[in-house]
Parts: sequence; C-alpha cells; structure tokens
Amino acid sequence: MRMTSDPWLTIVGLGEDGASGLSSASRDALDRAELVFGGARHLALAGIGAARGRTWPVPFDVAGVLAARPARTVVLASGDPFWFGVGSILAERLNPRDWRAHPAPSTLALAAARLGWRVEAIRALGLHASPFETAIPHLRRGARLLVLIRDAAAAARFLAFLTARGYGRSVVHVLEALGGPRERIRAMIAVDAVPNDVAAPLSLAIAVEGAAGLSAVAGRPDDLFETDGQITKAPIRALTLAALAPRPGEHLWDLGAGSGSVAIEWLLAGGRATAVELRPDRAEMARRNLAAFGLSGSAIVIDSRSEEALDALERPDAVFLGGGANADLIARIVARLPRGGRLVANAVTIETEALLVGMSARHGGRLIRIDLAEAAPLGRFRGWRPARPIVQWSLTR
Repeated sequence: MRMTSDPWLTIVGLGEDGASGLSSASRDALDRAELVFGGARHLALAGIGAARGRTWPVPFDVAGVLAARPARTVVLASGDPFWFGVGSILAERLNPRDWRAHPAPSTLALAAARLGWRVEAIRALGLHASPFETAIPHLRRGARLLVLIRDAAAAARFLAFLTARGYGRSVVHVLEALGGPRERIRAMIAVDAVPNDVAAPLSLAIAVEGAAGLSAVAGRPDDLFETDGQITKAPIRALTLAALAPRPGEHLWDLGAGSGSVAIEWLLAGGRATAVELRPDRAEMARRNLAAFGLSGSAIVIDSRSEEALDALERPDAVFLGGGANADLIARIVARLPRGGRLVANAVTIETEALLVGMSARHGGRLIRIDLAEAAPLGRFRGWRPARPIVQWSLTR
C-alpha cells in the first residue's frame, strides 16, 4: 500500500534502448504503476499494453494525468523530461510532494558525447514545434546548434531555410534514434539533400558557417525591420536600450510600439515584451517583424491606446514610451513600476520635450539631448545632414 508521503506521479525518462536501459528506480515505478502515459512510441519501447497505457491526446494535453490522482501514475518522456519535455509542464501544475522524476540522458547529452562537442557551447532548439525563424537570433558563424526536428521533410525544409540565409556551407550531422539499436549518424552540408530514409527521433547537429549573423548588441540595422518610416532609428535605439538596461526574463512595455523595433531589441537581449500600438496596421507590422525574427512566442502585441491597455497589462520591469506621452499616462506608468523598474521616454516634438522637462523636474531621473548628423553629398563634396534632435528622459525607481 502506498504511503501518504510517497508521490503518486513518477516522470520517467526513456531512451531508445527501451525498458532495458531504465534504472532500477524507473523499472520499479513502471512495475507498480496503475496508469502509464506517453507517446505510442514510448509505450511500445517500455512494453506497456493497452490495459495500463494511455497515449497523449491530440492536441497535447496533460489534463488526463492530473485527473489520475491519486492512482499510481507514470509519465514516460524522451531522455531528460525537463529538456524540451513534459516534466516542466507537470511540475508547474503540481505540488513538489506530488511527483518525482528519473531522467535518462537527453538527446543533447547523447549528441555531445557522439560528436565530442562541449555541451555548454551548444545552443539547443526545439524546431519540431516552433517556426524555423526561431533559429535566426542564434545563427552566427562558428555557432553550434542542436536542432530537434520532426522528420526528413522538415529537415530538408530547415536546411533550405539555412541555405537561403547564407549558411549553406554549414556542416550538418544527421542524428537518428540516438542511444538505441537503430542509431545512425551521417554528415553532410546544408546545401546537400537530406537522406529520405532517416529514422525518428531525428535531430540535426549543425556547425554553422557563412554569414556573420545578428550583432550581439542593440542598434541593429534599420533595414532588418519592416517599417512605414516611423521607426526608432538604430543609433537612437542603441541609446534607448542602454537606458532601458534589459536583463534576461524581464518584462517590457513598449507603448506606441510602431514597427516594434525597441521591443525586438529587448527580446533579443532575453526579455519578454508587451507592445501596445494604436494603429492596427502598425500593430500588424510589429507582429510581422516579431515573426521574422522568430520572437513571436516572447511578445504580445495589443491594438489599443496605451491608456486603455495599461490596467490589464502584467506589471513591467521597464517601460519605453515611444509616442503619445502625456502627464497622466506617465504618472500611471511611474505608479506601476516596481523597485528598480525603469522608464525611458523619447521626445521629438517641442511639446513632448517640454513635458519631459517637467517630468524630470518632478520625478528626477536623467534628461539628455541627442543630436546626430550623417555625412551626405553636398554638391561635389560632402557635408553633415543633421537629424531631428531627440530629448530622452530616463527614470529608475
């Protein structure tokens, strides 16, 4: 009989060698389980029949597992359940006393062991369930990627995606069914045709060669963004992001987002963002820009006036006010900022500049004027073409 302190759920990592590769603790959990959840392949590898086995529904949902409590239950996952697996999904919904986990070597660990790559130097991407554009921020000369991919057809499309972006000379190791009797590893380059006899589960280990990739710092070129002309230009954007001081995991409000360029630079630094834009056409443009950078999953775009959207938004760590500033809106933003939160507002018009000067006098913070000029033809010579000056107010709570 199960003790009350004994978790009712066990999450078991399973390799391609099936039940024979399980630890004694994992085998014991399976032997005692009343219900076993997993993909059809996992259930077959573990030798679980229809009496106890429950295949995942389509679309995927863990509701059946949660409803099984208090029955002894096992969830089968590939390798390490907390690496692109179901483990974290369940852990977020349960009390730590409800579950225990027995991981097996992940695909990442097995790939590194086969190829001699340093695990800490590999970027892992789950492109079996995400758009290929998700890879764009990680594509740079010399990078090493491990890509989980659905099948041969998807692998071929992804390598064509790489080739179209200048990475066709990248060395690709096609890794099939790692850790089991069907394991096979074949090397090719991205421009080659993917063999049509590859076996699942499938992954690609890619040593990236070709284009330099995105810069690691803010102020990326304006021509990377779709815009109708209203965009925070690259030099101003770099200064704006420096003032916003992004940190991984932090949440930005980009109010008056326009093309979404500031939010995108924030997201590339590892944060999350909510972009608010009054004009539906610009909001849609921001969504397209996010998709082009593979960042849609890290941001929300809202078609609304900033004042109307404010109360419903998750509390920010930083706020960029790119347009539509007024005293009431700024007061509401300042009231919502947590300790250490930052507000940055840029002004182009004299009226907004006067507002920011007044806000600086009331709340403190840093007030700077940014004057830039660009060399341009002037008859047979060149001269300086000045841009509109920008007044920037930044405040840290």
